[in-house]
Amino acid sequence: MYPKTINVIQQLVEDEVIPGASFGFIKNNEQATYREGLSAIVPNREALKENQLYDIASLTKVLLTTTIILQLWQEEKLDPADKVSDYLTDFPSKEVTLRHLLTHTSGIEGYIPNRDALSASELKEAILHLPVGKIFDKEVRYTDTGFILLGFIIEAIEKTTLVNVFANRISGPLNLNDSSYHPRDKEMCVPTEWNSKRGMIRGEVHDPKAYILGDHCGSAGLFSTLTDCLTFSQMMLNQGELNGKRILNQKTVLSLLEDWTPSGKLNRSLGWDLKTRGTKNYLFHTGFTGTFIVLDILGKEAFVFLSNRVHPTNTNKSDYLNQRDRLVECYLTEKEAMNH
Repeated sequence: MYPKTINVIQQLVEDEVIPGASFGFIKNNEQATYREGLSAIVPNREALKENQLYDIASLTKVLLTTTIILQLWQEEKLDPADKVSDYLTDFPSKEVTLRHLLTHTSGIEGYIPNRDALSASELKEAILHLPVGKIFDKEVRYTDTGFILLGFIIEAIEKTTLVNVFANRISGPLNLNDSSYHPRDKEMCVPTEWNSKRGMIRGEVHDPKAYILGDHCGSAGLFSTLTDCLTFSQMMLNQGELNGKRILNQKTVLSLLEDWTPSGKLNRSLGWDLKTRGTKNYLFHTGFTGTFIVLDILGKEAFVFLSNRVHPTNTNKSDYLNQRDRLVECYLTEKEAMNH
């Protein structure tokens, strides 16, 4: 479907920037899916199978947390202008709103001493009491903390775990049968990183905070497949509806194409990053493990990319990030050229 973009991905595999990738495009309501490279290199080389599961890392923020927050807003159970402390009474700041969390403009300072040695309840307590720094309301600083807090807010409103809310509100209605925090078959999961304490991580979440918080983490934790991520993307391209099931209102989806930061000039929407090209805004989000989604809502086109670039070790970080940006740029340029 996009030969130049596919060529860049093949080069990433050849240059060993990533072990392999499962990726797909949506155009004119049609999907094209591809696989390149391997699912594992260590301890054995393994071929990439159809519909393998990936730890999608921070794509959890948009597939799960953002979408549920938007649903609760539609149902008037919350508003982006609400203060975090209205829902989480232990939270120290009375100024930080849900909108600040969603746009990464809260200024919350995320450092937690001895974080990986804490229990889930200790980590939750620490996150609830983090201080707000000087960049509050002024700058975007991408953090997990805001989305972990949003997860706690969802649980406070819905009175059940995030895992259950996701099943009831999103994965159930959309038939995302392979998307969950607990993959049934760990061997169908591509491995992520080799860790000195945990060994080769496979079928368990890679992110340290999500590993501790488990079913209550709104920033990471979801495993998903290319099929499920494309299904979710198609729902977004349809402006909130798929197969007769309405997940979001059309107005809500279209509102995501606006800049929601306090100044309106920092290129973040509610939950999503905004990529602006000319007069057009694309929705974009990445995941640390090597995943991303690009959505052209008005043009009804999408690019979903799933890799395990941290396998076997996360040593190529800067190279991967530069290459990923080049890949996204290549796709957008190729797409725009085709549409002229």
